[in-house]
Amino acid sequence: MSKNNKLAFTKQNYILMVAGIVVLILGFILMSMDTEPYGFGILGLTIGPMTVLAGFIIQFFAILHKSKEDK
Repeated sequence: MSKNNKLAFTKQNYILMVAGIVVLILGFILMSMDTEPYGFGILGLTIGPMTVLAGFIIQFFAILHKSKEDK
């Protein structure tokens, strides 16, 4: 087999992806924990969405991250 048949992602990419998924789930859980009516509290409007956004940013970097061996 030649070295051109490598997988697109490395172990570090998958670790970052799992971390991003965990942060996304945490953000949705935070939004659902809001006790204010219709989710208009601090958890539903600020902390939860910011956590979800951080999870998507982690996913973005997990997909685009290149290992030093590929450079």
